[in-house]
Amino acid sequence: MRKQKGVSLSGLLMWAVALIFLALLGFKVAPAYFENLTIQKEFQEIANDPAMSGGQRAVIERAFYNRATIDNVTSVTPQDLEINKGPDGIVISAAYSVRIPLFANVSLAIDFRPTSEK
Repeated sequence: MRKQKGVSLSGLLMWAVALIFLALLGFKVAPAYFENLTIQKEFQEIANDPAMSGGQRAVIERAFYNRATIDNVTSVTPQDLEINKGPDGIVISAAYSVRIPLFANVSLAIDFRPTSEK
């Protein structure tokens, strides 16, 4: 006698609902992570730019503003930047939070701290 194998219709529906929920969660959370990666990339490019080696705050803020406008970065403004001198040049960082509404009155809060250090 052979044992039957496979997935029942109710099992298939439960897995489908779980996968759809995870996909929708990913669609809501992914843009925040992509924006963080963009900000970090901008920080590294500005910190590695030889024209920024003087470390003047106004010049660095203007460079970030120009790049953030092109890349549509809205979470960090030039006033949020923390600019310090490091052993290899300037170090640019920022700290910000993103609140993502999931459903009803439930939100997901994510704290980011991008930096130009590797």
